[in-house]
Amino acid sequence: MRFKLIGLIVLLSWGQYSFAQDTDAKREIIQLSKDKWQWMSDKNVDELSKLFHQKAEFVHMGGHWGTEQELAIIKSGGIWYKKADIHEVSVNIIDNTAILLNRIDLLAVVGRNEVTNPFEVTEVYIKQDGKWMLGALSFTRLMTPGDH
Repeated sequence: MRFKLIGLIVLLSWGQYSFAQDTDAKREIIQLSKDKWQWMSDKNVDELSKLFHQKAEFVHMGGHWGTEQELAIIKSGGIWYKKADIHEVSVNIIDNTAILLNRIDLLAVVGRNEVTNPFEVTEVYIKQDGKWMLGALSFTRLMTPGDH
């Protein structure tokens, strides 16, 4: 009986430790995402190049491309992610992968046109060598009243 009680205490302690780690990782991912939106707004390709995995994929309304092209587009102002108003955030961690979902209104300048669109944004982060890196960023435009 005593061994079962000790085992139960160890198991519960481990569960709390694991939950705390998961919560800390979720907070870290949420902060990384917020930082990413700010760096995109600031066109800070130096910080973004540290965050974006070399093989990352970016899916937009107009197509998809890799890290090098995304950084070039941000740097040139081809797409200026002016401001992301974040309404909802959720994070799911599976092993060394974190999937973050953002519901946002994005104010952007595309070409010479300033536009605001509601998006569900999927961000996939991969943990390598103890560091989270963005592996995929995908925009899904949400329907709004009046859209057909």
